[in-house]
Amino acid sequence: MFVEINPHNIDKRLIQQAVDCLQKGGIIIFPTDSVYAIGCDLMNKKALQELARLKGNKLNKINFAIICRDLSNLSFYSKQIDRATFKLLKHHLPGPFTFILPANNDIPKIFDTNKKEIGIRVPDNEIILEIVRQLGNPIATTSLHNKADNIQEYFSDPYEIYQNYDDDVAMIIDGGYGKLDVTTIVDCTQGTPEIVRQGLGILEF
Repeated sequence: MFVEINPHNIDKRLIQQAVDCLQKGGIIIFPTDSVYAIGCDLMNKKALQELARLKGNKLNKINFAIICRDLSNLSFYSKQIDRATFKLLKHHLPGPFTFILPANNDIPKIFDTNKKEIGIRVPDNEIILEIVRQLGNPIATTSLHNKADNIQEYFSDPYEIYQNYDDDVAMIIDGGYGKLDVTTIVDCTQGTPEIVRQGLGILEF
């Protein structure tokens, strides 16, 4: 399914279609504030396993980030973080960042692994944020491209994405052209924030 959603005039019926798709275990491709991403309902184990398979790996071997609607339910997925780290997140989110935080005890159960950290995203994109709000819990996500890929035009053009991925996913959301730059990844698990990958986001201390 291919749907167009205007980010400046969001059709709530189309948002509900995406939510219904996720709740049924479907995998969707959607716009963010960086590259287009692929994801599924964090609480659906079969969907997580299928998403990992599409990325060419097993669930316990792959690192998915999670997209949250905001920072209000951070404790559901992360251990308690210090005040300085929370202020850093609050200052930069929503935005093109992935913050790696110490995971709580629920994360290993969700991902069938001994993961001790989790990547948190709150993109500055109302389409995906509204989907997450209506879903009621985060989406597990990863970039559409693989590490070995150069990010080419077909990762940013929704129609090219449709041509390449329509058979693999339940829904592709056209929210306009995506960007060709990835998020900035910041590791906050060791006390002092460390930039693991420089992307679109400019970290300010």
